Amino acid sequence: RRKLVAEQYTETLKDKVDTLITIPNDRLREVVDKKTTILDAFRVVDDVLRQGVQGISDLITVPGLINLDFADVKTIMREAGSSMMGIGIGSGENRAVEAARAAVMSPLLEINIQGARGILFNVTGGSDLGLFEVNEAAEVIKEAADPEANIIFGTVIDDRMRDEVKVTVIATGFDAARSRPKPAVRPAAAETGVGIESSLDEKSRELLAEIERERVERTAFTVTPAPEPPDTSEEPESTPSVEREPVTVRPTSLERPAYGDTDLDIPSFLRQPNREQD
Repeated sequence: RRKLVAEQYTETLKDKVDTLITIPNDRLREVVDKKTTILDAFRVVDDVLRQGVQGISDLITVPGLINLDFADVKTIMREAGSSMMGIGIGSGENRAVEAARAAVMSPLLEINIQGARGILFNVTGGSDLGLFEVNEAAEVIKEAADPEANIIFGTVIDDRMRDEVKVTVIATGFDAARSRPKPAVRPAAAETGVGIESSLDEKSRELLAEIERERVERTAFTVTPAPEPPDTSEEPESTPSVEREPVTVRPTSLERPAYGDTDLDIPSFLRQPNREQD
């Protein structure tokens, strides 16, 4: 029941503050051994909180080579929802990378930097701090953040660090990253007669149907062109496969028949039809 009450008031507190960092007591078992007393365990939690508060205040008050100020902190933390604060210290050859990894993967924090939309980090080292070391630390943080995250960084030179490098990270905007709608994945078209149309949504199918109806209507009212006349050009006469006998055509006589003696006895008006026939 106490856990439910704590979760309920945590949600209420989120609406009243710009950013909220929680440290579950169960995470203490990951950083202390079995012989650690409960007082010492809570001191570890207090030290984490101290580092967080001090880290934020140092970002604002301590001047740096690449300076961060209150405006940068305000930009990242205002209305940011769930947030995380991490501080890592590294030494040796890969000190910058080790410090960055320790800062973004604090075992005491409820969340890690994965998916953060806003990140503010600072790299602190001695005068021997190298440019490539700062770049390596930045790459570790960048790879763990959201691809669209707003990242602001600074650098402080502190000769008291000697051969150590400290990386301070403030990551916010986890709620916004989780609430972003994921891009819809279009299902692959089924291997059917409809082809790619099976992968379209309802509106796309309606649009395709309307286009198809218009195409059919245009086809129905299309005037069919008249067929082209056959080619009348003369072609060479082919040799018939069957031999035909020649046909003799007898000439018809067109000579006018001679009048006989009897024609004289016929009156001229009766002979007229014969002349017309001629």
